[in-house]
Amino acid sequence: MSEDRTFDFYNNEASVYAGASRVSNAERLREFLEALTPGGRILELGCGAGFDSAFMLDAGFDVTPSDGSPGMVKEAEARLGRPVRLLPFDRLEDASCYDGIWANACLLHVQRALLPDVLRRIFTALRPGGLFYASFKTGKPEGVDAYGRYYNYPESADLLRQYQTAGFCDIRVEARGGGGYGGEKVDWLQIFATRPSV
Repeated sequence: MSEDRTFDFYNNEASVYAGASRVSNAERLREFLEALTPGGRILELGCGAGFDSAFMLDAGFDVTPSDGSPGMVKEAEARLGRPVRLLPFDRLEDASCYDGIWANACLLHVQRALLPDVLRRIFTALRPGGLFYASFKTGKPEGVDAYGRYYNYPESADLLRQYQTAGFCDIRVEARGGGGYGGEKVDWLQIFATRPSV
């Protein structure tokens, strides 16, 4: 039920996000792109209205934008002028396809019990040596926020174990302050990780 309410929120608010005119987490996005081979293939999970995908495309990368919300897919397609995959995280079945996977502020909606499977799917979708970035809200018990959206609110140690179990290496977890949809202050975990080359 909470997942349905989360999708409902993003479908209903898609036009609001599309009008925000911003690139989210630009500093980390630039760091992510600088670590990849120029022109490399990237999958964006939870692309929202397409701002980050547009930035990566403009930088010369081969980007596959995707989102689990039909409303967001429609807005992203309008912005990008190209097809956007309707792709719930648990339906990702690509294997060794991407040099990088960018998942900014989206996997935080995955039910805690399902997150290990999603991380394994992401690991499989990366090419050996591929880079994965994700960010999560933290510091609260898992549950639904004032807008009806489910959040898993993981702790750093738990995420580290799950990434290690999925097979990732060179895992770097950074805690940072920031904001949220309603302007509230939020504690974030930002994570870079790599699929081993061999």
